[in-house]
Amino acid sequence: MSTALLALVSTFALVLAVELPDKTLVATLVLTTRFRAWPVFAGVAAAFAVQCLVAVLFGHALTLLPDQVVAGVVTALFGVGAVMLLRAGFSPGGDGEEDASRSGPCPVPFLRSAVTSFGVLFAAEWGDASQLATAGLAARYAQPLAVGVGAFLSLVVVAGVAVLIGHKVRARIRPKLLQRIAGFTFAGFAALALVQFVTG
Repeated sequence: MSTALLALVSTFALVLAVELPDKTLVATLVLTTRFRAWPVFAGVAAAFAVQCLVAVLFGHALTLLPDQVVAGVVTALFGVGAVMLLRAGFSPGGDGEEDASRSGPCPVPFLRSAVTSFGVLFAAEWGDASQLATAGLAARYAQPLAVGVGAFLSLVVVAGVAVLIGHKVRARIRPKLLQRIAGFTFAGFAALALVQFVTG
């Protein structure tokens, strides 16, 4: 498997595991109870595109630094992500979340719905674990395009799931279990980067 394909697949899988139990799915679901599905999806996808671009550019900039510095920053990025996910995964409380609204979509203009959805998801995802993962993987693999595409596709899949089947997904998966798995995965990446930092 080529490095680019490995980077794309790894990023897709990791971001998917991080985002399925995260606020991305819930926020998108809530938006689809307020607005029509298509403008919500368009706005959310645009927000993800911008967020992935920012994360990939940051990660790519790291590759211009000495290898040991890159390893140190990647260790920190994945370490922070691991702490965030494991804290959420082992926090008390149930896996379920109540639907924010039982009402149907409102007849709001496309542009307004899309812009609102963009703003909500852009704010929600800023500094999120998936953005940290995208930056870290872009630095680790030095394949910014593959990592960016993998992260974007994964986020769009999560948004699509939320728009299409919403609350049914929340009833069938255990978000905390996914958060724990993703947290331990982040910790593993952090450990590998730490070894590179120490031995580099």
